[in-house]
Amino acid sequence: QVQLVESGGGLVQAGGSLRLSCAASRRSFSIITMGWYRQAPGKQRELVATVTRGGSTNYADSVKGRFTISRDNAKNTVYLQMNSLKPEDTAVYYCNIQVSGNYASYWGQGTQVTVSS
Repeated sequence: QVQLVESGGGLVQAGGSLRLSCAASRRSFSIITMGWYRQAPGKQRELVATVTRGGSTNYADSVKGRFTISRDNAKNTVYLQMNSLKPEDTAVYYCNIQVSGNYASYWGQGTQVTVSS
């Protein structure tokens, strides 16, 4: 069983910063990709950013230049540094990992990020 524990969400004013963390209860060598997705009220869940075991990153166009994803394989943890936050970044942010072997995907419980104007 894989568990993902997220932290770091909260309320921030536009232009501010937050850092999300997600710790996985699985040895890092079996985790292929770690990422963050978000879901705003009334909208579908969307990709924010992903990072592979080798460090390759992918970002949604809407967050490029403002968000930075990183991972610490020794701690089985992925981070999302969010700068220059906008009200449209308001959403529940979900951590996701994909593991080797059966390529199963696991989700965290979600953490609320609210950006006030």
